[in-house]
Amino acid sequence: MNPRCQYVHPLEGRPNATQEAKVFDPEELYEVDSELPELSGAVLLHQLDGFVDAGMAAKTVTEHLESRLEHTVVARFDVDRLVDYRARRPMMTFDVDHWSDYEAPELVVRLFHDEAGTPFLLLTGPEPDREWERYAAAVRSLVERWQLRMVVSAYGIPMGAPHTRPLGVTAHASRAELIGDYQSVFNRVQVPGSAVSLTELRLAEAGHDAVGFAAHVPHYLAQSRYPAAGVTLLGSISRMTGLSIPDEALVESARRTDSEIARQVAESDEVAEVVAALERQYDAFVDAKDKENLLAGDVTQMPTAEELGAEFERFLAEQQERGE
Repeated sequence: MNPRCQYVHPLEGRPNATQEAKVFDPEELYEVDSELPELSGAVLLHQLDGFVDAGMAAKTVTEHLESRLEHTVVARFDVDRLVDYRARRPMMTFDVDHWSDYEAPELVVRLFHDEAGTPFLLLTGPEPDREWERYAAAVRSLVERWQLRMVVSAYGIPMGAPHTRPLGVTAHASRAELIGDYQSVFNRVQVPGSAVSLTELRLAEAGHDAVGFAAHVPHYLAQSRYPAAGVTLLGSISRMTGLSIPDEALVESARRTDSEIARQVAESDEVAEVVAALERQYDAFVDAKDKENLLAGDVTQMPTAEELGAEFERFLAEQQERGE
């Protein structure tokens, strides 16, 4: 086994650890194509289903990439070890008197090339239900195996902001200098974790560059597909990585959706008032240069960390109910 791919379980040595230290091989979690081009310096986009993704922002980006750029699978994770089938049962087809098809879940890494021919990777599939630490170590081993320069994640979060104003983006990274001029609207807050977030944390601890972007999706559009959030995320990804990714189709989809939203708002006085109130709140906060948060015009009205955490949990619960 390659020494650089040997890991000690991160819980070992901590006060509440209950297991003995043992070295494990994260490469046991995946299989890699033996014939790969040179990937040194490439970027890995890390987008999993199952966590918060208001407006289907990350899903929109993933589907856009898969539909616009040629790609091939270069690595597969062992979903039998990572996925709880009883929690989200894969679909099967019953044809008259026999089972004819099974839609097996896939957690895979695909190789793409942008418009300039630059290779990049996309890791997609269901978020693991178990073995998050080993999964994070497996992603790290791929980063080191292929000598990748950066891992980037993106998703949408519900926010009290109007769709008629530029969408905000919260950025986070393993090094502050990576996110440059991005300004956070949060201070310190606890929210439900995810395999992607844990992976970013573990990559940072190992000295690898990892970046994440969260598009601020108007809360009243959080349960619908909102292409403008996908455009915002794709723009952030492109600026961060230098990749040249076509966005014309996504921009056109966002334009059509925005037109439909405008029509529906115009037909409802109640909705129009909600949007107008959010616009006043947003504009007042932008104009107040001594304030940094776009959530409210009065800092006394800002939600607490507990309220923000509760909002995430509520959104995740609603997503789960819709899936069922």
